[in-house]
Amino acid sequence: MTEPVELRRYQAAVWDEPVVMELGRAGRRGVVFPRPAGGVDLEGIPPGLRRKALPGLPEMSEPDVLRHYLHLSQQTLGMMGISLFGTCTMKYNARVNEAITALDDVAQLHPRQAEATLQGSLQIMHDLELNLRALSGMDRFVFQAAGGADAAFLHVCVTRAYHAARGELETRDEIITSIQSHPCNPATAATAGFKIVTLPLEENGYPSLDALKAAVSPRTAALMINNPDDMGIYNPDIAEWVRIVHEAGGLCFYDHANFNGVMSKIRARDLGFDACMFMLHKTFGAPKGGGGPAVGAYGCSEALLPYLPGPVLVKEDDGFHLRAGGPHSIGRVREFLGNLPQMIKAYAWIRAMGIEGIAEASDLSVLANNYMGKALARIRGVSCSHPHIDAWRLEMTRFSLETLERETGITAYDVQNRMVDYGVDAFWLAHEPWVIPQPFTPEAGEMWSKEDLDYWIAVLAKVCQEAYEDPERVRTAPHNHPIGRLDPAPLEDPARWATTWRAYKRKHGVE
Repeated sequence: MTEPVELRRYQAAVWDEPVVMELGRAGRRGVVFPRPAGGVDLEGIPPGLRRKALPGLPEMSEPDVLRHYLHLSQQTLGMMGISLFGTCTMKYNARVNEAITALDDVAQLHPRQAEATLQGSLQIMHDLELNLRALSGMDRFVFQAAGGADAAFLHVCVTRAYHAARGELETRDEIITSIQSHPCNPATAATAGFKIVTLPLEENGYPSLDALKAAVSPRTAALMINNPDDMGIYNPDIAEWVRIVHEAGGLCFYDHANFNGVMSKIRARDLGFDACMFMLHKTFGAPKGGGGPAVGAYGCSEALLPYLPGPVLVKEDDGFHLRAGGPHSIGRVREFLGNLPQMIKAYAWIRAMGIEGIAEASDLSVLANNYMGKALARIRGVSCSHPHIDAWRLEMTRFSLETLERETGITAYDVQNRMVDYGVDAFWLAHEPWVIPQPFTPEAGEMWSKEDLDYWIAVLAKVCQEAYEDPERVRTAPHNHPIGRLDPAPLEDPARWATTWRAYKRKHGVE
């Protein structure tokens, strides 16, 4: 940051909008339908499915409905700021891609259509697979997994099938990971019945080779690891890790959630990995939010092809076809083909970028992250994880507000809530367990301008200054949003919280 940054006078829209169920008035209508001339024929409706009373819907005019949802959208859009959401790469979702997938050619497709009528979509899936093969070195990709955790679970199922086919599943019951691997790796492995061996971080920011050698044994089924991790540190010994696990008879899975800083620079198969996962809704410009829509693209080497779930897309002389999985397939893991619109958006992003654009995006991501790192390290109360490591951090960096909390009592949660008062989105903290106290993990990526990054840095500096000078102002934030800090008590009380209007009326005595 070379020039002072003026913070904007931010104020989100505040409508104090009721829920729609509270807005109706008896007799009010948006559209009045004529009564059917011949009455209503109920013969085809089983008695058990017939309503005994009218549905409890709000009775509203069309302007009332429009105004209500306009107010909600204004409140929501007012919260959209600069989002540097670390570990969940947030990229611009091109409007042209949204328009393409809204066309009838995509939106009106049905997965049970004849293959002959799906050839265009199947070709896009096939070409997307070829691009991901080129970026990873893998021999095949499937797109059924509904996100990164699903792809990790797919891999542990493939791991089970692989060792079962060799008669070794009873003895190979351990999966090795690290304390900074994404939680989906140990969680999915445990769900599949494996024991978890977790390696701690050491002085260089990643587990040592000696620690890995001590963990590997004839019981090792697989290594599941992400690299770089959320500290932004790349393990330079990763190829040796893979060799050690392979020598013991285990498989190696590369969680590519943090691919943005290394895309076009490394390929999982070149490092020896047997399988990898890409998140199309993060790295490849498809939208991400609210737990989806998501696609976890799972790629593997030829040795694992017999275990892939079906259907598998193949190209033959007469076109593209969907074939059953391999002879030892783990079976279907999701209905139909997965999320086709997301695949189309990811394919469009890759084609628009080209390999030169992808390489430049990777460079910009690393450059922006390290630019931010230098500036954030100068803010009072902020420290960097593993500060003795002077190497460049990739994609994101884990920072700590431990000093700020110790000196002011203000926590990372408080800082989150206050930063949104200045028009930026709350930062990401860290996956549990917190290896770094009071963490925050910004990820600049390649899409944010220098001005955006400078503004984000200036907001954090301002909030940290307020923590020292007026901590109560920070502790009671947010102040400039439709809703301030919520009382968490009702969320923990099943007698009060409700997920439906019917439950709300019953629990709160509403007529």
